[in-house]
Amino acid sequence: MLLQGPVFVGLPLLGPILICMFTHHQTSGWCEDGRKLSWCPPHKVILLVWATIYSVMGYASYLVWKDLGGGFRWPLALPLGLYTFQLTLSWTFLLLFLTADNPGLALLDLLLLYGLVASLVLIWQPINKLAALLLLPYLAWLTVTTAITYRLWRDSLCPAYQP
Repeated sequence: MLLQGPVFVGLPLLGPILICMFTHHQTSGWCEDGRKLSWCPPHKVILLVWATIYSVMGYASYLVWKDLGGGFRWPLALPLGLYTFQLTLSWTFLLLFLTADNPGLALLDLLLLYGLVASLVLIWQPINKLAALLLLPYLAWLTVTTAITYRLWRDSLCPAYQP
């Protein structure tokens, strides 16, 4: 795995680290106020799951990169280009959800992200089956995150639905 493996595993964590460093005083209060859902995991659990997902996703991208010969060659353009785009969308979601307090835009971002991750599973499967399988927990987590975001968005539009 040499040096490339740890770089691939650590790179996805760069976005959340930078978001936390530069916006830790601007986070929205959805975890602390009355909008918190009873079935929503605690804030620390959410951060732990995202960190784990990002690390596993990075390892999966390393497997694809390695199986396609490494380097920066043309066969890597689609599988790792889509990966890079979905990673950017994922970081954008964190920014929208945690700091901008905009569940509507965050929900739109999540729906696009879900489609991209599902596409990645299909594209990566012929290249490396393990890499594709490692994205399935990410899809499951995106389902939970989408449910939370949808509920917060719905409650912000229709206060009558709030408990």
